[in-house]
Amino acid sequence: MKLDPSLLAKLGSLPVKARVIVESALSGMHRARLRGSSVEFAEHKEYSPGDELRHIDWKALAKLDRYYVKQFEQESQLTVYLVLDASGSMRFAGAGLPKVEYGALALAALAYLVSQQQDKVGLYVFGPRPAPLHVPPRAKGTHLADLLAVLDAAIADPTTGDDSPADALDRIGELARRRRALVVLASDLFDPDDRTVTALRRLRAQRHDVVALHVVAPEERTLPYEGLTMFEGLEGDHKLLANPTAIRADYVARMDAFLARTADELAAGGVDYHLTPTDRPLDQTLLAVLTARGGPRERR
Repeated sequence: MKLDPSLLAKLGSLPVKARVIVESALSGMHRARLRGSSVEFAEHKEYSPGDELRHIDWKALAKLDRYYVKQFEQESQLTVYLVLDASGSMRFAGAGLPKVEYGALALAALAYLVSQQQDKVGLYVFGPRPAPLHVPPRAKGTHLADLLAVLDAAIADPTTGDDSPADALDRIGELARRRRALVVLASDLFDPDDRTVTALRRLRAQRHDVVALHVVAPEERTLPYEGLTMFEGLEGDHKLLANPTAIRADYVARMDAFLARTADELAAGGVDYHLTPTDRPLDQTLLAVLTARGGPRERR
């Protein structure tokens, strides 16, 4: 089943929508999980026959003249930070859902899935005024309802600004400094200072797992308008009267270059990048994230 985003938006409350997206994405599979970093160093032990040679600590050998092997332990619980861009540019809708609502639905589905795994999930929403909204990661039973309520409020909040995703990502880096986490950003990545790609790569360099859902409306890629048109900025008072036919070729070339550059730079930095048009069924978006992370363990 493919979930048309516009039809899904009319389907009950956000918790219901999140459950429907997850169940649709996972239909036909025995089991799927959202995975992050799976193992962490725990301690040293003295080498004994049968230990794996690849785990010998050669630095310890050089210092102590004794063989020690590194032992690792499975992380007992995944911590996930969901980051939603609710700034002015994300309010653009075109013929489909506003980008902020599409991104919120995708993150709601991930929150539902993580909660079902009994892992910790938190939320950070930037854009609404006067300050970002933060829900710390927790795994208790009522936490999902609280988190989805904040997402719902962010979608409906008309007080938006022009906050850069980079500042929000740097804040996540501070919040998650004690433990590796999976960070999932839903954003159009529009950033006049061009700092967002660097911030995403910095999180990855700090050993977090990082996923970027690059949310784009189809109209933003093709500029399909006809006749003299007034374009109004969503993050300021900028206006431009233009003939789309006259500027379309140059606009599309610039947009394509932006998308290609962003994808290349994030891939080079180890970030899991997904171009996410708002007319794509949401279950397919969720499935793409799971598949990229080795989610489905078995298929029928």
